[in-house]
Order: sequence, then structure tokens, then C-alpha cells
Amino acid sequence: MSTEAAVPTPAHHSGRPRPDPRRWTALALICAAQFMLVLDVTVVNVALPALAADLGLDRTALTWVVTAYTLCFGGLMLLGGRLADALGARRVLLTGLALFTAASLACGLAPDAAVLLGGRVAQGIGAALLSPAALALVTTVFHGPERHRALGVWAAVGGTGSAVGVLLGGALTAGPGWPWVFYVNVPVGLAVLAALPRFVPKPEPEPQPKPEPKPETPDHRAKTSDRTAKTRGGGLDIPGAVLVTTATGALVYGLVRAGDTGWTSAATLLPLLAALALYAAFAAAERTVRTPLMDLRMLTRRPVVAGSLLMLVATALLISFFFLGSAQLQHVHHLDALRTGLLFLPVALTTAIGAHLGSRLVATAGPRACATGGLAVAALGCLPLTFLDPGSGPWTTLLPALATAAFGLGAVFVTATTTALGLITPHEAGLASGIVNTFHELGGSIGVALVSTLALTATATPTPGGLTAAYTLCTVAAAATALAAPLLIPRGVPRPTGGPHGMH
Repeated sequence: MSTEAAVPTPAHHSGRPRPDPRRWTALALICAAQFMLVLDVTVVNVALPALAADLGLDRTALTWVVTAYTLCFGGLMLLGGRLADALGARRVLLTGLALFTAASLACGLAPDAAVLLGGRVAQGIGAALLSPAALALVTTVFHGPERHRALGVWAAVGGTGSAVGVLLGGALTAGPGWPWVFYVNVPVGLAVLAALPRFVPKPEPEPQPKPEPKPETPDHRAKTSDRTAKTRGGGLDIPGAVLVTTATGALVYGLVRAGDTGWTSAATLLPLLAALALYAAFAAAERTVRTPLMDLRMLTRRPVVAGSLLMLVATALLISFFFLGSAQLQHVHHLDALRTGLLFLPVALTTAIGAHLGSRLVATAGPRACATGGLAVAALGCLPLTFLDPGSGPWTTLLPALATAAFGLGAVFVTATTTALGLITPHEAGLASGIVNTFHELGGSIGVALVSTLALTATATPTPGGLTAAYTLCTVAAAATALAAPLLIPRGVPRPTGGPHGMH
């Protein structure tokens, strides 16, 4: 971690740094920035029909409005973490926030699909820089028990941002119009950019130790160079970041094209095959570079694989529910954007309740039981939508089904993080956290790509049969993962580790 991430504080007589009085204000500003990033995953969902009407977007373009952001956010997040270590968390956070704010303005002013999608890509890049740097600042500004409280606040921001995004998106689209879905980020971003340097200033340079007189042999110079590289953040695996992001982009593109040309067409199969080849190239590259973006050995750890899979499936399902529900409520039931956003309020509440109960259950019954139960509830909640008429009253069919499914998914989100971080050694938790967060963002991209292929026509209008097929896919995915969870997740209950990433 770069020393620039820390707020300089005088040494206490006990040897510990004295808490900086500005730290809680700094946390509020950092969380405000992070809240915008999470908000923008779902804030556009309710605005999609208005976007399609004003900019003439077809189904493919509409899908990329959602996935372009999450794709770049997730695909480049590990690189953003490396940059925070190499260049300093404070500097990278401010750069990412500035890019995200400027990109939000460009999205709001977008006259056509090309500018809008370019802005969403830039938003995702800014988010990938900002998010890991912001978390690095939280973990370095706070110490001891305060760190756990600060991380709890950070987690709460991530848990509520997606749900609030749907509500805010509906209110803004129904009020001043869809551009304000993006404009709202601009004043917040500028305010945080202006205030954050005052509360997280640059640290004073640390004194450099005097070099010890040692013989300048080639072996000695090589070791010194290696230590220097590690001290400066271990280098940057930019080719690895490009490969994994391009691979996921090809995967999403192939899934989207399947809805237009069929699953056996060249337009679908070629991108999917290219994605496999690029993933293989990424795996090969990570084994040879000196400072890999991702230590692939971590993916041989059972807890990390299980937690990442749970996070991928849970995020894909929840974001798909927001995407499908918004389209169904506005196109089939002809509700306006505001009423659509309000209708998702119970879904947001049940997600939070499920996460709260899940955090208790996972500490008593263990992650295996919590994940299996949560996914089973999600499958049972979505099951009625596979045979009920999509035109039935939303208050008696769609809302209860999605609220029940979201309740189960809330517990799965907690289980995913707990499994990946609570069942491995503390010194591996940082890397595991980065991998799980990457799968969180990529899950949204893949989920929306799949359900849009099934549910929407070329004109971005859902069909009753398409909605039923999409909800069936969601039900089968939840049920299949529920059956696999006991085989994937190790036995036992997470043990306290005493570190910032451990379970307590």
C-alpha cells in the first residue's frame, strides 16, 4: 500500500498514530464518492425506455448502456488497485473521481448512442480507479476498532446504493428527465473533489534510510532492484488488464448478439470463441509476468472460488431483476418512471433485511447453509413468474416474487464475502477481496446480457414469452447454484482473524 494513502498524524507515546480529527469527515466524503459508483450500476434501469425513445436505441445499444459501465468497472478494478499502490491512493482516487464526474456530464449531454456509450465506458474506467483507492484510504486512515466501524459504513454504502439507484432513477426520469440521472453526479463529484484534499492531505515524505555499503555485485544489484520494484507497488500488468476486460467484452457481445442472430450463428459463436481464447491468453500471461494482475493460484483456493461464484450469480440475478422488472412495469403495465422506481422500494428493503439476517445466520449455521437457503428462497420467489401471465397485476405477482427473491439474494451477498474472506488466512484477504469485487461487477454485465437476449425484441420492447423465458433462466440459475453450494463451500463457520478483512 502506498504511503500516500495515509493521513499524516503525530506519533502517540504508545507508538500508535494519533487519530486524525478529520478522519470521519474524510470517510463521509469517500463514501459519497463510492455511493455514486454503486448507484450508477442501477440508476439507468428505470430510464432505459426514455433513453431508447429519445436517442433511438435498439435492444443491443440499450443492453450496452448497462453493461459497458459494469464491464469496465469490474474488468479494470484490479488494475486500479495496483495503480493505487504504485502512485498513491489519494492521487488515484482524485483522478478517478474527476474522470467519473466529467464522463457523467458527457452522458447527460449525449446526443446519440455513440457518445452515451463512450461516456459509460469512461464512467466505468473512473469507477475502477476510484473504488479500490477509496477502500485503501479507509483502511489506512482508520486504525484499531475504528477501522472495523469504518469498513461497516463502507459496506452499508455498497449494500444500499443499487437499490437507491432504481428509486432515484425513477424520480429523476419522471421529473427533470433522463439526463439528470447522470447530471446528479456532477455537483456531488465537484464538491467531493474540492473538499477531499483538505481532509486527506498529502503525507509528509518519509525519511529515506541510508544505504548500507555493500559490494556492487550483479546479484546484489538484481536483489536491490527487485526490492525497489516491490516497494513502488510491484509494477503494472496493463496487458493483463486489457486481456481480461477485452475477453469479458467479447463474451458479453456474443451473448447480446445471440438474441439477434441465434446461438449457432457466426456472429454469436465467433465472439464467444474469441472470449475463450482471450481468457486463455490472460491465464498464460499471468503465469509469466513478474507482477501479475491476478495471482491465479488464488483461484485454486476453494473458498475464493465458491465466494466468487456466489457473488457472480447473486449480482447477475439481482441486476437482471431490476432490468427485467423496469422493462415489464413500463412497457407491459405502462407505469411511469416514478411509479416504477417506487414499486422497487419493497425489493430494496427485503434485500437489506436478507443481508442483515444472513450476517447472523452465517455466523451460527455457517456459509454453506446460508448460501443454500438464500439461493433456494431466490429460486422459489422467482418460480411463480415462470408460469404466471406477465400482464397480471404487478402488486400481486411481480412485486411479491421479486421481493422474496431479493430477500434470499441479500443473504447470499453476505455469504459470498464471508466465504471468500472468512475461511482463508488474513494475509490473503486483500487479493481475495479484489477478485470477489471483480466478479460482483462482471456478474451484472453477464446477467443483463443474457436476460435481454431472451426478453427484449430488437426494438427494446419485452414480449410476454420473452419475459417468461428470462425469469425461467433466473429460476434455474438460482436453483442450480443452490444445489451446487453444499459441494463448493467448505464446512465450518468463519473464525475471527483479528484483521481488517476478517470475520468478527
